[in-house]
Amino acid sequence: MMRIKIKTQEGKKGKNMRDKTIAIVGLGALGILYGQHLSAALGKNRVRIIVNQERKERYEEEGVTLNGVFCDFNYVLETEKTSPADLIIVCTKSLTLDSGMESMYNQVGEQTTIISLINGISSEQIIGSRFGHEKVIPTVAIGMDATREGQNVRSKVKGWLQIGADIPEKESRLHQVMALFDEAAFPYVVEKDIMLKIWEKFIMNVGVNQVVMVNETTYGGVQTGGDFHAQARAAMLEVVSIAQSEGILLTEEHVQKAFDIIDTVDPDGMPSMRQDGFARRPSEVELFSGTILAKSDKYGIAAPVNEFLYSEVKRIESEYTWV
Repeated sequence: MMRIKIKTQEGKKGKNMRDKTIAIVGLGALGILYGQHLSAALGKNRVRIIVNQERKERYEEEGVTLNGVFCDFNYVLETEKTSPADLIIVCTKSLTLDSGMESMYNQVGEQTTIISLINGISSEQIIGSRFGHEKVIPTVAIGMDATREGQNVRSKVKGWLQIGADIPEKESRLHQVMALFDEAAFPYVVEKDIMLKIWEKFIMNVGVNQVVMVNETTYGGVQTGGDFHAQARAAMLEVVSIAQSEGILLTEEHVQKAFDIIDTVDPDGMPSMRQDGFARRPSEVELFSGTILAKSDKYGIAAPVNEFLYSEVKRIESEYTWV
């Protein structure tokens, strides 16, 4: 993988590049993984972890760690009226996006750019509707194996971000994000067809997250040669058929590409949906097979594997005490 770099010009058009700030919303596995990298690279004062009062007190009292190493984060209350962040990274789950947008409200200014690391194919549209579509740079987080266990995140593979401008008018914002990531030595690739990449990640979510949860396994269970590899592949192929009906140029080659990536991660790691199962939390099943089944009805395309996975996740969740 090769990062794409551009030359940056400091001191022009206002703020010096080395004064630019990042706000992270959502301190789950990805929030901790990337928050630690950025804080270490840029300095904690330039990276704000946006939290409410209860979480601030808990994090400061209990601590947050990455692979057992303490994360010295700069916690900023969501109610605090600071100068707007230059870049906001949304790391919430889809189920908490609404509250996440409330938390980040005081961080958004006219020049703020927003990227979302939320799974699925709809968060950019939702965030854009609230804060302005011109502010949102479509982004995909891929290739990481971060697993949260209490206040600790375990990760061997950091992965990278795929970013891109879905319309030409966003090129300037894209370049600003690239320059900030270059300064932080943050792994990313600029993609010409970023919407295709979002769907490529979606097929991985649908095939891997759900199959790992339903079968109570790990990444190793769906990697090549794993006991549940065939089921994961079949679920992904159903997404390919749906995507093609939407004009997205997904093919079976993209399915194999997804497994090429999955085969590189820690086989003992778990995707977020499996972690939800352990914690008996509501999962993002509606975002995955729920979305596929709705589009299956729309286009008259059968999706039996996703139908099975959906029903199994719902059965599992029906046994949780919060129901």
